[in-house]
Amino acid sequence: MTPDALATLHAVAFTTDRPWSAHEFKDLLSQTGAVLAGDYRAFALGRFIAPELEILTVACHPDHRRQGLARKAVMTILDQAQMRGAETVFLEVASDNIAARTLYDALGFAKVGQRRGYYQRADGPPVDALVLSKAIVPSNTA
Repeated sequence: MTPDALATLHAVAFTTDRPWSAHEFKDLLSQTGAVLAGDYRAFALGRFIAPELEILTVACHPDHRRQGLARKAVMTILDQAQMRGAETVFLEVASDNIAARTLYDALGFAKVGQRRGYYQRADGPPVDALVLSKAIVPSNTA
């Protein structure tokens, strides 16, 4: 996917938050350790910083939600994390994003922290970010 396509999908998926620009996606994708999975319907973007994987964003087009596409994209980068020897995966999620929290709970992520008022909303008060983490067993040691 191109940075423009990623930015377009991100803007449609995140209507209450500031969407990321094509320039931001281009910068992230050019970084060492960047990993992207998915397609025009849903994607997950992460960054490896050994021995960790940070999931930076997961987006799903509203017309394609509840089809397992975001889950598939996240699972793909989790598999890559395992193959690359990562031991921990972490991410941030808005406390009011119930769909994402349900997905991450199902995948075994646990809350390890909270950032109060992290997400600024144009149409309401700030929302806390939950910091979630998941330990994985690297395949090179399994």
